[in-house]
Amino acid sequence: QVQLVESGGGLVRVGDSLRLSCAMSGGTFTQYGMGWFHQPPGKEREFVASIGGTGRTIYVADAVKGRFIISRDNSENMVYLQMENLKVEDTGVYYCAAADTILAAMILTTAARYDYWGQGTQVTVSS
Repeated sequence: QVQLVESGGGLVRVGDSLRLSCAMSGGTFTQYGMGWFHQPPGKEREFVASIGGTGRTIYVADAVKGRFIISRDNSENMVYLQMENLKVEDTGVYYCAAADTILAAMILTTAARYDYWGQGTQVTVSS
């Protein structure tokens, strides 16, 4: 059974940076496309970024393009979300997700595409 565990969230100030990490166990990591989703307080979960199994395809939501970078380390079964120049609207719970598919990252932009989810990590950006 695939398990995902996120870490790296916290309380930061506007303009700060954070790196979220997600560790996967229980599956062949390169078989999975990985994604990050953000759920602001009281709102629906929204797509942030995705990366294909080999890391060759990457897709980032327009709202965070230029500030957030997704990457993966297939030797460590880890996926990362580097967040720069954080804004108050980046506040919320960030979820890591895994999709058992060879589809390219640009296809993995909806929650329905994903098979497994982590428990989430809270990011709070204060002004």
